[in-house]
Amino acid sequence: MLSYQHIYHAGNLADVQKHSLLAVALDYLTRKDKPLTYLETHSGRGLYKLDAAEAVRTGEAEAGIQRVQKAEWFGAEHPLSRAIETVQLREGAAAYPGSPLIAASLLREQDRLHFAELHPQEHMALALAMSPYGAKVHRQDGYELVQSLLPPTPRRGMLLIDPSYEVKSEYDRLPGIIAKLHRKWNVGVIALWYPILTDDRHSAMVSALRTQDLPKTLCHEVRFDAVREGHRMVGSGMFFINAPYGLEDEAARLTSLFEGL
Repeated sequence: MLSYQHIYHAGNLADVQKHSLLAVALDYLTRKDKPLTYLETHSGRGLYKLDAAEAVRTGEAEAGIQRVQKAEWFGAEHPLSRAIETVQLREGAAAYPGSPLIAASLLREQDRLHFAELHPQEHMALALAMSPYGAKVHRQDGYELVQSLLPPTPRRGMLLIDPSYEVKSEYDRLPGIIAKLHRKWNVGVIALWYPILTDDRHSAMVSALRTQDLPKTLCHEVRFDAVREGHRMVGSGMFFINAPYGLEDEAARLTSLFEGL
């Protein structure tokens, strides 16, 4: 299905959790001089304007990134703050980076970036947003793309799997997909984002991931109030394999901050 467009939800509290952990992970990986590869299976358009009618209408950015910035969750030296500042200097104060632009802002010339996006309009916007960074943007099924690229060159790196979960079977498929990807790329950091809905449909998927023999896993979940009446998302989760050093500390910090909302 190709109906999902993230502009309605960009900068929401789920993005706050996902993007802060992503930025901290990438910041750690770039401390070594060795090059790395960064890949995404479901990239979206990469660049969002929080003053766009779609974003203003839902109010999710106002309740998310704009709220936590006012509360000073992230200092100027936090890698997420640095990525946002880099993008806003280029694109204006209303700009908000999706995960592709966060990665591109934090990575280096020697690193390689691959992004998959099937939605035709989102793909076009993504290609435009990523054009200054030398990234490869693929209009291709993201799972098929990473199966063809793993293990990548350079071999160090990170994969973000961030589907829309429009199809319920996604939850059933992902543990098997992730196990297969890890077998092909056992040194790679693999990160999965998932929504926490009122029916807790993510639980079986997370349980299946926990039962696999996967190294250095980190599962982090935060809960928050629904952004409006009838909205089913009440939390956000991230599951990491080969979680980088220091990520657990950032997860604990976020847990405390979200509990104080």
